[in-house]
Amino acid sequence: MSIISEGEKEFKEITSVQNKAMRLNLNENIYGTFAEIGAGQETVRHFFRAGNASGTVAKTLSAYDKDFSDAIYGIEDDGRYVTEQRLTSMMRYETGLIEERISRLKHPNKLFFSYANTVATIDWAKKYKGHGWLGIRFQTAPGEDYNEIVLHVQFHENNAVHQQISLGIMGVNLIYGAFYYHDDPKNLLKHLFDHLSTDKIEIDAINFTGPAFKNVDNRLMSLELVKNGITEAIMFAPDGNNVLPASILYKRNILTLRGSFRPVTKVNMAMYEKSLKLFLNERKVDEDKTVVIFEITLSNLKGEGEIDEQDFLDRADLLGSLGQTVMLSNFQEYYKVVEYFGQHTKERMGLTMGVSTLQDIFDERYYRHLSGGILEAFGKLFFKSLKIYLYPLKNEETGEITTSENLKVHPRMQELYQYFKDNGRVVDIKDYDPESLDIHSRQVHEMIREGKGGWESMLPESTSKMIKEKSLFKGK
Repeated sequence: MSIISEGEKEFKEITSVQNKAMRLNLNENIYGTFAEIGAGQETVRHFFRAGNASGTVAKTLSAYDKDFSDAIYGIEDDGRYVTEQRLTSMMRYETGLIEERISRLKHPNKLFFSYANTVATIDWAKKYKGHGWLGIRFQTAPGEDYNEIVLHVQFHENNAVHQQISLGIMGVNLIYGAFYYHDDPKNLLKHLFDHLSTDKIEIDAINFTGPAFKNVDNRLMSLELVKNGITEAIMFAPDGNNVLPASILYKRNILTLRGSFRPVTKVNMAMYEKSLKLFLNERKVDEDKTVVIFEITLSNLKGEGEIDEQDFLDRADLLGSLGQTVMLSNFQEYYKVVEYFGQHTKERMGLTMGVSTLQDIFDERYYRHLSGGILEAFGKLFFKSLKIYLYPLKNEETGEITTSENLKVHPRMQELYQYFKDNGRVVDIKDYDPESLDIHSRQVHEMIREGKGGWESMLPESTSKMIKEKSLFKGK
């Protein structure tokens, strides 16, 4: 073996952006339009530079002027342009034109597509980093129904030109992935970041629809985003569709419950209902502008080793059936959750938790990585009059009930705890059902898994019924 061969390291070659564009250009059946608004025509530029673009590009446009955009695609109900609805309107309008203008008799093997993006790059004052929607509507067989991949991105670069470059690369990756990786959506998702990094651009929402993705559960695609570090948090609505976090959180009062929800018990629902009542009674908290988020952390899903996707879906199904919006996050500490919400709203926030969780919050060990230690974390956690709604804990041996009044923290933290307690930042949930304190989700899960009876009374009636009907939590 030569010295060169001995020195080789394992190397995974990633197809260049130019070669991706060239491969698409050389495919005589892939044919479509490019509609890009807000950041130049950065995606289609790669196809022109690669050569042979006439075989791929039917039309390219940038309806940059709002009046021209409205004249082509219509006026959206909300009057906005950087939205998912606008993107969808663009893609569907353009594929409609292709079908109308290109004869199927003359081109029976053509696979039509429309790629579109509508974005806002960083502003001149560099106050807003910028964001946008991009997507592709495409066919994998001639004449079949269209598939769609729609995603939302957040820009992290501090220069508009750099953001345009990143957008163009991701656009090529998306088109290439749609045609060459659609049979493996998880792999497609990873390849969206070929020649990119999350330091430059972040995907915080993605949805796959159409016949090619009939077996894709978009909640699992959200899980992939968090697992792969593409984003820190995703959300999905009760119907299971991924939603843009900003659209849920923007200028809203937010009440959050973190838990395993494996399964959702009467305790969880009591904590939710009682704390929401207290939260809505707070000054400046308008019910119409309030949202409740049930949060599951990635570490919670990894509680027993590798993530069990079906277990995750079981939890999500139960929360969705109860009409709840779910957030999956990679936030270990609560102050990171508050920081994240603070990016989208300046309104009131509340955290609902049990006694043991609050005790952990006052444990200095969790903040050693911060230069300011626990004081830095608490400065972020208790911003803007945030309140903690505390559900009591029952000692199984003694029967003693622990509330904020007799809760014990480390002696060094006692005065800090008392400061927040005296200033009304920790609020006891006093209207609770004593019997619910004997319910523990881990115990309920074990009973379901082992086929034991008696767990039904510990859960909301609809939840018990759904677990039985769909045989949820029967795995590990």
